[in-house]
Amino acid sequence: MATIKIQQVKSRIGAPKDQKSTLDSLGLRKMNRIVEKEDTPAIRGMIRKVHHLVKVIE
Repeated sequence: MATIKIQQVKSRIGAPKDQKSTLDSLGLRKMNRIVEKEDTPAIRGMIRKVHHLVKVIE
């Protein structure tokens, strides 16, 4: 299955608790970190929830 790279480009400070936990679930704990995840509907839903904090590198 295809993978996608996700980079956190904006700080989590001031974000609601549910968005912070979504970033944790994606494996993003610090700014400018890049993680590689499987391209599944669940991961796409997480990205959609925090789209203003992350950038998708395909």
